[in-house]
Amino acid sequence: MMSLRSYNPEFLATPLPLPRPARDVQTLPYPRFSVLLDSERKLAGVTAVNIDGATLREVPRTGQWRLDPRVDNDAQAGPDVYARNDLDRGHLVRRRDPGWGTANEAREATEATFFYPNAAPQAAGFNQSKKLWLGLEDHVLAYAEATDQRLSVFTAPVLQDEDPAYRGIRIPRLFWKIAAWQGSSGLEAAGFLLDQSELIDIRDEVRTIPPLAAFRTFQVSVAVIADITGIEFGPLPDADVFPEQKVSARTWSALQTTRDIVL
Repeated sequence: MMSLRSYNPEFLATPLPLPRPARDVQTLPYPRFSVLLDSERKLAGVTAVNIDGATLREVPRTGQWRLDPRVDNDAQAGPDVYARNDLDRGHLVRRRDPGWGTANEAREATEATFFYPNAAPQAAGFNQSKKLWLGLEDHVLAYAEATDQRLSVFTAPVLQDEDPAYRGIRIPRLFWKIAAWQGSSGLEAAGFLLDQSELIDIRDEVRTIPPLAAFRTFQVSVAVIADITGIEFGPLPDADVFPEQKVSARTWSALQTTRDIVL
């Protein structure tokens, strides 16, 4: 089913092993990316993808959401979670991210992003807004393309016990993303937190609560992400490009536009 290699920790000049959550996870390899599935939460604890900006392709959108046959159905958040509500199946590894190389390789990799372990429930405005989650992802991908840069990108929901229960799962309120690349003087990384807390209402059916300005995006140090997730990120905290004083203060820097992003 999948002929391409999964996430490659040697993709950059500095080795980057898969980040390891404190919780038990099942490692699922896909073409050019990997998902560490938290079966208890039925959601990914970590996703990791390699992106080659020099050979990225515009691939027609093909593929459809499906359960991964390697995982018990009751251990992955499937179609019932997203039925008859305003929740989107939010890609964690974006469809375009592994879509590089030959046309056949790019198609195989992008279609694999539609397995449910690579999805997380996101409020529609959160997932679709160019200015918010999608805008940040587009900015990271555009950076790879413009510079012919190789990137390794890690993304997942923050899995907290306080997340609201809904249809047999708990809906994450926070998401994190870390982009890593090889800079002129070594490994560099940037971390982000995205908050959909005020967009989720489960009193009846899940729906987006206006205004969308309630959504918040922050650039934070990788150390902050490690603190709130309990994930071991290897060399990434020491590679952070966030200003040193903000790292020391554990600052959350609110982003208004992509011009605010430090890369």
